[in-house]
Amino acid sequence: MIDPISPTSGKLSLKTKLAYGAGDMGAGITATLLVFSLLIFLTNVAGLNPGLAGTVLLIGKISDAINDPIIGVLSDRTKSRWGRRHSWMLWGSIPFGLFFFLQWVVPRFSANAAINQWALFGYYVIIAVLFNLAFTAVNLPYTALTPELTQDYNERTSLNSFRFAFSIGGSILALVIGLLISQWIKNPSQQYFVIGLGCAIVSILPLYWCVWGTEERYTAETSEAIPILEQVKIAFANRPFLFVIGIYMCSWLAFQLTASIIPYYVTSWMERDSYFEVALLVQVVAIIMLFVWSSISERIGKRMVYFMGMSLWIIAQSGLFFLQPGQIVGLYLLSMMAGVGVATAYLIPWSMLPDVIELDELKTGKRREGIFYAFMVLLQKMGLALGLFLVGLALENTGFISSTPGQPVPIQPDSALLAIRIAIGPLPTLILLIGLLLAYFYPISREVHAEILLQLREKRLGLETSANHAPPQMDVMDEP
Repeated sequence: MIDPISPTSGKLSLKTKLAYGAGDMGAGITATLLVFSLLIFLTNVAGLNPGLAGTVLLIGKISDAINDPIIGVLSDRTKSRWGRRHSWMLWGSIPFGLFFFLQWVVPRFSANAAINQWALFGYYVIIAVLFNLAFTAVNLPYTALTPELTQDYNERTSLNSFRFAFSIGGSILALVIGLLISQWIKNPSQQYFVIGLGCAIVSILPLYWCVWGTEERYTAETSEAIPILEQVKIAFANRPFLFVIGIYMCSWLAFQLTASIIPYYVTSWMERDSYFEVALLVQVVAIIMLFVWSSISERIGKRMVYFMGMSLWIIAQSGLFFLQPGQIVGLYLLSMMAGVGVATAYLIPWSMLPDVIELDELKTGKRREGIFYAFMVLLQKMGLALGLFLVGLALENTGFISSTPGQPVPIQPDSALLAIRIAIGPLPTLILLIGLLLAYFYPISREVHAEILLQLREKRLGLETSANHAPPQMDVMDEP
């Protein structure tokens, strides 16, 4: 274990940053295909009606959210020669890839359309629950590695830049694979089968790179088992944490709502054959801007970077509502603007969370990062589950026509097209505006964080905390 009070102990080598970043590549690949393609796969390939398809996503995300606090605490308490985070990543990687692949299979259970519809629904629900369990088992311990690798404020932002560079790189790879296979294989069912198989294999390998290339350097004594209600009190007694989860939820709810509806928007409203190139453009711009925003953040702070990125993203989302069929140049330009904002959604909330964990350690003397990471993801997934379910329900209630497997995609009625445009324009815009408001009131600045670290160092040295070292914003330390 490194010396936690050494001012240089948080600095990491390029090799370590690359290995750490690689750990999120599989999550980027799988999450991208799921968010962009699963809903339209379920309705236009598997043939589920939108209400049932939305329910599959709802149940999967709720089960995912329930897994998070359980695995977060288990991860905190794990004792293994592989490390308390690494051991979960090692043993969960194969089930993670397997259950991801099985989501893109279309089994046929009965010649009776109604029976087959409900049997397919049951199959996809079971696979979704199992996949999300495996995903949490590898990804939650991975995300909790951040504060165990470094304590440096700017180094954490840099570390998360590498993480999300690989995550977005995985997203780009998944979209490139999807684009190439969609041009090579014309049968939609076969397309998704091959895409799912290839991406499942590619998603597993980087996890092993991360395990062998990183070291859990800063670890504290594992705390005793904490009842779930006590965990809730711990998480919600930390006032800055409430802002961080709100910012994260708004950013990612807006992104994933847009991502899930954009295949319908591009194919049904903009009358394009494939949506992969639009999704690819957003992610390419995002990965370029990720390092730009990281550099700017070191000079002006995380909150200002978030303001700048979100402003451009809001303009882009609003503009998509007004685009007319055939305005492809406008579609590409707005997609690029959205990518600039999406980069800040990747980078900033996850860079804020370790600062919140330090505040909790200063107040309690314990490091409980598993609880905070778990509840942050839990609340985000609960909000996302409801949002995606409502999108599916809205499509069904506005007359959306599901495809029959093997048949051309039907032309959608005006009511369904309007619902698609609202889901990609005004709705995400409103959510992003709420996120901006929360970011404005977020209380941990770079200066406040420096004071928190100073007090932590003194506390570890067994010194009395001087009144002169109190944070400049005392309300940060108070209970809400």
